Amino acid sequence: MTRSHPHSLPHPSRRALLGGAALTAFAVATGAGTANAATDTKTAATTAGGGTWPTEFPLPNGFLPEGIAIGRKPYAYMGSRANGALYRTDLRTGEGRILFAGGTGLIAVGLKLDHDGLLYVAGNTGVARTHDSRTGEVVATHQLSEPTGHFINDVTLLGDRAWFTDSRAAALYGVPRGRAGTVRTLPLAGDWVQLPDVNNANGIVGTPDGRALIVVKSTPGELYNVNLRTGHATKIALVGAADVVNGDGLFRTGRTLYVVQNRLNLISVFRLDSAATTATLTGTITDPRFDVPTTAARFGNRLYLVNARFTSPQTPETTFTGVAVPI
Repeated sequence: MTRSHPHSLPHPSRRALLGGAALTAFAVATGAGTANAATDTKTAATTAGGGTWPTEFPLPNGFLPEGIAIGRKPYAYMGSRANGALYRTDLRTGEGRILFAGGTGLIAVGLKLDHDGLLYVAGNTGVARTHDSRTGEVVATHQLSEPTGHFINDVTLLGDRAWFTDSRAAALYGVPRGRAGTVRTLPLAGDWVQLPDVNNANGIVGTPDGRALIVVKSTPGELYNVNLRTGHATKIALVGAADVVNGDGLFRTGRTLYVVQNRLNLISVFRLDSAATTATLTGTITDPRFDVPTTAARFGNRLYLVNARFTSPQTPETTFTGVAVPI
């Protein structure tokens, strides 16, 4: 792993559209223990508790991962672009199993795990799903938009709603947290200009004060502060970086914002001002194990990411991994 610190400020201690419809047809292995990488390829690092946890773990061949979510317990949940399957890995051992087998026409990209055990999943084709994270069972399905011309891409939890981005439309969607309620559509306005035929809104997190949302626009690589009441989007001024092109998943802790730039194999680390309208680059994180990482989730002093490998053949035999880097 390589870190770069372009400023004297102290360093704090998703994604391309599917390349073709054929990707959704790739089968995902559904048996327990179907991981593809040999255990001797894992590396380990000392955790705060004194034990050694792997910093790399395998996913099933052909899984086509993109989203990752981690809650209070040491388990990572990852979704499949191939058929919407969900895979759970024990971060202490690197061992995992299929939690939800998926199905024809299903997709799972961005994910977030709530404190009540509900897992919110962005489903791409106008759909969001809620799963029970213990059993994998589908609790609810939400039709957020028309199935075509939309790309429901990522999700964050803020207040009483799970907020989803749409990479192909200038709107966010708020799904009530829980098992019932009405979906709210929030059109984007203000500085937001929707670009045709490219991925626009992608990763999403709440602002440090919990009053607004931060959205990354993958093309041309911009960050926006979105008012939850009006949808007015204010472009966040970047200091020390020209853009965040290929910006995918976002992760924020306090006023530190991590932007995963997938095809650049890079995480850019920014310090937000108090209003979350200026972001100053404080460093970058790279790692030779990165192979188009898409989204990130935190456990302890690590960020965990999945390698989507968009630049590699996307076949049922393609191998995939998750990796961890210290923060």
